[in-house]
Amino acid sequence: MEKLNFRTLQADEIDCRIATIKESGLSLLLYKDARVDQNMLDEAVGPMNWQRHHSRDNANCTVAIWDSEKNQWIEKEDTGTESYTEKEKGLASDSFKRACFNWGIGRELYTSPFIWISAQDCNIKNSGNRFTCNDSFYVSQIGYDEKRNINSLTIKKSKGNSIVFSMGKKPEKPDEGQAKQPEKKSEGITTPMIESIKSLVEKHSGKGLKMEKILAMYKIKDINEMTIEQYKDCMNKLKLYEEKTIHE
Repeated sequence: MEKLNFRTLQADEIDCRIATIKESGLSLLLYKDARVDQNMLDEAVGPMNWQRHHSRDNANCTVAIWDSEKNQWIEKEDTGTESYTEKEKGLASDSFKRACFNWGIGRELYTSPFIWISAQDCNIKNSGNRFTCNDSFYVSQIGYDEKRNINSLTIKKSKGNSIVFSMGKKPEKPDEGQAKQPEKKSEGITTPMIESIKSLVEKHSGKGLKMEKILAMYKIKDINEMTIEQYKDCMNKLKLYEEKTIHE
């Protein structure tokens, strides 16, 4: 298996959760959800090259990635904790996210600074024996150094889009909100992704599926020229093709 380098998380892939609330303000934690982990795995190794399974009533999750060189699944496992709402679903989701941390997905979140929001920047209420806050926040901008440590961070309040926390070097252009993200250059696909396409083409070659047709569809001369966006579209089409052949 070639060295896996999961990219760092983008601003719109990170959520903010209130950790503690006091009369003077509140603290936030940065986290990722299970969908982000699924998308990152699909992007880096291909949807056909990873799997997950749970044990101990969803308390533990094992995420396995296929190593074509060793011809075996490489597994990493971790345990989770229950959520306050859907206990069983929350436990499975948390153990999955923790197992993905073991693979390096989102590990840079551990370098997050202490995020404190002053009471003047949020709406804190005294509910008798405790303080509460119904405000929501989002990551507007995030940056990393060469060691994948967070070195810049901007957090805004959802209502009004006002900046409530900022550290490090600011973006060169003013941020216009979470919806607008800097344009990303199309990146090439990885070796496992290429192998996923080749294996499906070979599997259905007897029914007329040829690599030449795929290259022509995306106007490329070689499979290595395919972008991530083209790969995702191609895999969706191949899955539909496979489902169609099953019912024929």
